[in-house]
Amino acid sequence: MTNHSETTGPFENGDIAGREPLDEPSAHDTQVTLRTPAELADALPYLLGYRPEDSIVLVALHDRGGRGRFGGRARLGIPAGADDWKEAVQQLVRGLVTSSERRGKRPEQMVAYVCREPGQGETGRDVMLRLQPLVELLRTQCGDLDAPVVEALCISDGRFWSYSCAVEGCCPDDGTPMGLPGTSVLAAAATYAGIQVRGTLREFRARLLPWETSAALEQEIALDAAGMSLVPRILDDAARQSVAEETLDLAERIIHRFAAAAPVSGTHPADLRDDELLTHDEAATLILGLQDRTTRDQAAAWMEGDEAGPALRLWRALARRCVGPYGEHAAAPLTLAGWVAWSTGDELEAREALAMALGADPDYLFARLLHQACNEGLDPESVRRCLRAERAGRARTERAEQTDQAEEAAPGTPSDAVVADPGAPARTDGRDGDRASRTGGPRRRRRTRAAEGGDGRSRPSRGEDARRRSGGSHPQSPAGGPSRPGSAKPDGMRARAGEGSSRDTAAATGQRETEGDG
Repeated sequence: MTNHSETTGPFENGDIAGREPLDEPSAHDTQVTLRTPAELADALPYLLGYRPEDSIVLVALHDRGGRGRFGGRARLGIPAGADDWKEAVQQLVRGLVTSSERRGKRPEQMVAYVCREPGQGETGRDVMLRLQPLVELLRTQCGDLDAPVVEALCISDGRFWSYSCAVEGCCPDDGTPMGLPGTSVLAAAATYAGIQVRGTLREFRARLLPWETSAALEQEIALDAAGMSLVPRILDDAARQSVAEETLDLAERIIHRFAAAAPVSGTHPADLRDDELLTHDEAATLILGLQDRTTRDQAAAWMEGDEAGPALRLWRALARRCVGPYGEHAAAPLTLAGWVAWSTGDELEAREALAMALGADPDYLFARLLHQACNEGLDPESVRRCLRAERAGRARTERAEQTDQAEEAAPGTPSDAVVADPGAPARTDGRDGDRASRTGGPRRRRRTRAAEGGDGRSRPSRGEDARRRSGGSHPQSPAGGPSRPGSAKPDGMRARAGEGSSRDTAAATGQRETEGDG
């Protein structure tokens, strides 16, 4: 086997775009030198964190001291039709180069992989030959952007082929068998560095795909029933807030329920346990309630600490319940699952969940923004700060509302405060107050009518006559002081808003407010 390329560098989980390497390696970095196509083929799962299927993978290389150092990675599914290959290749290559440039490290070279399992009646060699035009498109596009492909590999049916080997007889026609997983020097170094290969993309998606069991019909019936009662309320502006509160209260109870459940080993048993903890009606209520954008944004605040793990399990479970015609409803729980995964440092699951959310609803803006931010390697802390601030603001508002309600319900607070009609003559004999205290009921307001002349036209009252004679357009304040906030005090100062207001005093004490006639 010839040395087609030689690369060194640390390995870390990544998918669409990985972090760019440091200019100088840290003393704690695990350095591994890859010299052969076999070692590069064995490295692919450790570069991505999973075993890709039906995928095109590009890995950027940065030159340092004559050796290539791994940079960003990009993966894209192989389009079913060959007519779409060119567009897919352009999208993949430009995306990786642009992402690398944004981090200040334009790739000097590329390593390309194509991975696909044989179909019915095919061999691995047939797959390699069929994908050769796709690899040529990759070479051309990378060359146009001054990042030539130094090695291109096809991995299929447990074997690999090098498209870059020009030495006749070097590589067998039937391909070279892949080594046993976990037995290479690279596998040992990755284990030492704490890097895990977490299965295949198919296994990732299985945790988020809708049910296809007999229970799916029962869940669909529950969704239909919940839709009949919840959707009209969500569309009603007056009832929407109560639906949001009910949805979030239910979600919080189930998150606590998940947190209290006994742990189990293995992803599939863990998902089955969570499915048993969630009833059909509860799932239907949450799925429909989360279709409201404001409710979904508030649910996104369960993103860190002890809440994050159970919340992520709940969003996964809800995505599995979006069965039958409710597949588009999965965009909300899938986006929440992707967000919590990204917030807790699992970029691999985050990208897959967000990509599936866009598959369910390509126009789902929240998923699109998070997917772009995650792929560009942004720090999720900026999003967390916004959600924390919104959560704190809602908590302050709720406390203020509870305080107001407590004050209104406090004993001794009059509930029958009456504000007198402006211009009504004040009673000074106290008979109104005595009558109210004797009957124990609220006082009735006295309505005044304008005096009418014989021709049916209204006559001005005596107060109005006095104001007209004095030339004023507003009633004069009584000598006792100002009766409205902002009016002049005797010492020339202005009262503060809400201070010394006779209307507020009347409402609080139940006494009638009077205005002078001039």
